[in-house]
Amino acid sequence: MKRFLYGIDFGTTNSALAIYDEDSKKIHSTIIIPSLIYFYHQLNTGKEKNYVVGEEAINAYLNDGMQGRFIKSIKQILSRSSFSETRIHNKRYNASDLVAIILKELKGRADEIVGQDVQKAVIGRPVFFDDDNVQKDTLAQNRLNKAAELAGFTEVRFQFEPIGAAFAYEQTLTKKEHVLVGDLGGGTTDFTYLILDPAKVGSKDRKKDMMATGGIYIGGDSFDAAFMWERGTPYFGKHTTYEATPGKVLTVPKSLFANICSWEQMNFFNGQRIRKDIDDYYYYSGKDRKFKNLITLIENNLGYSVFQAIERTKIALSSEQETDFTYHQMEIDIDEQVSLTEYEQIIQKDVTRITNYLEEFLQQNNIDVTKIDSLFLTGGTSMVASIQSLFKNKFPHITLNSGDNFKSVAKGLAYSGYLFED
Repeated sequence: MKRFLYGIDFGTTNSALAIYDEDSKKIHSTIIIPSLIYFYHQLNTGKEKNYVVGEEAINAYLNDGMQGRFIKSIKQILSRSSFSETRIHNKRYNASDLVAIILKELKGRADEIVGQDVQKAVIGRPVFFDDDNVQKDTLAQNRLNKAAELAGFTEVRFQFEPIGAAFAYEQTLTKKEHVLVGDLGGGTTDFTYLILDPAKVGSKDRKKDMMATGGIYIGGDSFDAAFMWERGTPYFGKHTTYEATPGKVLTVPKSLFANICSWEQMNFFNGQRIRKDIDDYYYYSGKDRKFKNLITLIENNLGYSVFQAIERTKIALSSEQETDFTYHQMEIDIDEQVSLTEYEQIIQKDVTRITNYLEEFLQQNNIDVTKIDSLFLTGGTSMVASIQSLFKNKFPHITLNSGDNFKSVAKGLAYSGYLFED
């Protein structure tokens, strides 16, 4: 019987699994799915499970009239002590339970391909789950470990995601290089500086080759949230005024709209008190049309579809100078032109934070940029024009390389079987 190892990149936006044949020492195949779960609106006791994962989650969400529970960016709750559990159809799901659903789906698809119950995996993790906070990092690691156990893995090792990306890049090299790796995903941006050598592929001890690792809790979701705040929330009544008492005109609290800039914050609207406040604002605003859009968004669970429109805008501006930000659903109509310059201004604060962290990373680890032979970028956020410019301007003398932005990490993790050689 063949021996297989799975390399798993559990990501904020997408998750990938690379099947590694330990006998031939080659990648057998790679699976990638969106990191999405949809729980059906109606509980069906006849079904084995009342949810779907990945691509099917999007279709089920739309076919179900967007009335059930749609969950995305699950990775971001791993480090949040404020999240203990959520109830769906009177069943409790903690963070590990939700992550396990994604991991189990990947494992099931891979097991079907190889015809075995593979229980050995190297799972990726960011350098820091939450900006160098040890307590939150430990919480996230423990939750991820429990999720792997729930998904059916009995032999598990963890590897930093940028190191995984580096090992994937190493497979393409013909000589030894000092490489700076940037892994820019949906939730985090991680850097690793290491020595890659094709002669060392598969070696058991690579610790001496890892010279520096670091990361920051900013990624593509941060860009999307910033865009939603600047260009999306005005369509949902951010500037709405209301007259609760005669002659006293106030603006609806801005904090209300911060809660539609990420999916997990939308749970803020579940409470009866806040829903009553929203209804009052609507009434005293004279039933403002744009504020009505906020109510429509909340009541019809439209958050994901709005962020899909934002994602399309972001992707288009990775290769074009301007595009349209459009959304038309349930009388919510958004149709405006956005230029690359405008988009870059919106995300500038987050890009600056990444830039400053990179400077800090290089200085703290005494990295001489003249000795860096190559740069390797991976992750969907690495394709954003501002990020490309950041690295080209910072390292004009170094070749910028990239692999498959969505599969590189999983493949590199699969090449990390040496971690089992204790």
